[in-house]
Amino acid sequence: MPVQFQDYYKTIGVSRSASEDEIQKAFRKLARKYHPDVNKDPGAEEKFKELNEAYEVLKDPDKRRSYDQLGANWKAGQNFSPPPGWENIRFATGGPGAAAGGAGDFSDFFSSLFGGAGGAGGFRGARSGAMRRRGEDFEAELEISLRDAAHGLKKKVDLDIQGPGGLGAARKKSLTVTIPAGVTTGSKIRLSGQGGPGAAGGPAGDLFLRLRLRRDPDFTPEAHNLRTTLKLTPWEAALGTQIDVPTLEGPVKMKVPAGIQSGQSLRLKGKGLPKRKGETGDLLATVQIAVPKELTEKEKELFEQLAETSEFDPRKTK
Repeated sequence: MPVQFQDYYKTIGVSRSASEDEIQKAFRKLARKYHPDVNKDPGAEEKFKELNEAYEVLKDPDKRRSYDQLGANWKAGQNFSPPPGWENIRFATGGPGAAAGGAGDFSDFFSSLFGGAGGAGGFRGARSGAMRRRGEDFEAELEISLRDAAHGLKKKVDLDIQGPGGLGAARKKSLTVTIPAGVTTGSKIRLSGQGGPGAAGGPAGDLFLRLRLRRDPDFTPEAHNLRTTLKLTPWEAALGTQIDVPTLEGPVKMKVPAGIQSGQSLRLKGKGLPKRKGETGDLLATVQIAVPKELTEKEKELFEQLAETSEFDPRKTK
């Protein structure tokens, strides 16, 4: 029986050559927009189901490869029947990371190719195996300090857990997590089996913990390097000096060369954040020459003497 062809690439808004990452990003953006918990407009729920169906196929390399074999000349809404031999193809619907409730939410087109509630095709021969499904993967975000990122930590935390792509209402969960040294903002920690429960005895999904470094008053992370501001007096910058510079391990003496300029950076090797391969980033101290806002009589006299005797003119110096 003919069904209407579904252009899954058009549904998600990507080209047929799109990478897995491009497909995932496009899906997440649209899924957030049309998720029933967020969008109450008429038609949003149906659009959300269409997105889930398209992503169910395009995120799975085997399903996508089989779908692509149908060719690129089909248009959405055209009458379509599975080609001969398709009934021998076997797929398990609703695998890891599935964003929808199950194959029953999918169209007749999907069911004719990949199986589903009341559907024909390859699903019939593998129905019992397909019902045993792995649970959904969940996501959560955890903010940690720079010191925690540098040294690692193990602690009990309360997390706001969400479905794939940050979709759905958040739920609370308390877990003891181990964060290794060397993580940065954007690092992900996988907690096996802490996601959604599996169906019909299938394994539980995983929880992916996205890390974010808390703003620090002394340091700004740049990947595994740290940047700090080094304030100098005009005479320290002109004459050179040795000064204490803060690091994550405590203050360290740094030699400042004479004639250093505002905006220049000095490097303390190995005083940044550790890397996962055993190396360590650096600390970059950016010079900022500070001038006193108020002068004593003696200071004012000395600056006036300097102004009279100095031949230095920064506006003529290149």
